[in-house]
Parts: sequence; structure tokens; C-alpha cells
Amino acid sequence: MTGPLDKPNETRMSQIQSSHNPPKQRSRRKVLAISSRGGHWVQLLRLRPAFGKVDVTFVTTKAEYKSMVEGARFRVVCEATRKQKLRMIWLLGQIFWILLAERPTAIVTTGAAPGYLAIRLGKLFGVKTLWLDSIGNAEELSLSGRLAAKHADCTLTQWSHLASPGVVDFRGAVV
Repeated sequence: MTGPLDKPNETRMSQIQSSHNPPKQRSRRKVLAISSRGGHWVQLLRLRPAFGKVDVTFVTTKAEYKSMVEGARFRVVCEATRKQKLRMIWLLGQIFWILLAERPTAIVTTGAAPGYLAIRLGKLFGVKTLWLDSIGNAEELSLSGRLAAKHADCTLTQWSHLASPGVVDFRGAVV
């Protein structure tokens, strides 16, 4: 008595071979767009047209914002400030896991704590990073912006008089 396992099946063999040697796929650019809630989030959303056809994952501190980015991946992290040390550690862990899961090629942020931590961790992963300081900071860069400027690949201000050659650039405002 013979069965289907007794005779080689060319179709089945080709399926097995292709599963062991998957075709090489061109890696697609992926952006992690991250900010805290409120004005930081509004400014991040205004950048959405600039992302073109890249895969974007939006990350923020307010779950209700998901409806604002329908069609894009969305993740929520906890809210934390520099005065909340334990929450900052939790936030750092959340961002670490998001970076592992999403594997972005670039991080874009408008601030504050989630963006700063994402830039710091992103650099460890070899990710290109961009910090866009809030337009609300007209007199000086935000504390997070000053810290991020030391680590981000590109730091932008929305006020020309705050630009500092080689450190912080001005290329216009998003508001």
C-alpha cells in the first residue's frame, strides 16, 4: 500500500525548500513618531504628511488619541516627568520594548520625556533620530530639547533666533 508520503511531491518539496530559503526582501523604512500628549502631540500630527509612504508607528501617553491616526500603528506609554523617577523607569522599559518590537529606522519626536528617552534608546539601537522642539519654547529650548540636542542626529527649533550652528537648526515651523 502506498500513500502520499511514499512518493516525492514536487509541489511539497518546493514549498519546503522555499520556507528554508525565504526570498530576501528589501527593508522598508519605519518611523517611530513619539511624543507626550497635548501640544507635543498636535505638532507631531502636523508632521504626518512628511512621513509619505513609510510605515509609521505613533506612540503617545493618551490612549484616546488612537482615533487621530487611523490606519497607522499606535501604542501607548505611561506619562512621566523628571520628578517621577519610578514612572520614568517604567516609561524607559515601555519604550525599550516598543523599539524591540517595531525596529524603526528613524525616530521623530516633538518631546517631551517619551521623546527624549526614545532618542537615547534609539541611538543604542543605531536608529536615526530627530528632535523637533516645541513651538511653545520661544525664549529658549525646552529642558528635554537641550538634553536631546546632545544625542539626536538632528535637533530642530521652530524659532530662528534659537538656532545654534552645528547643534540646533531652524528650518521653519510646523504650526
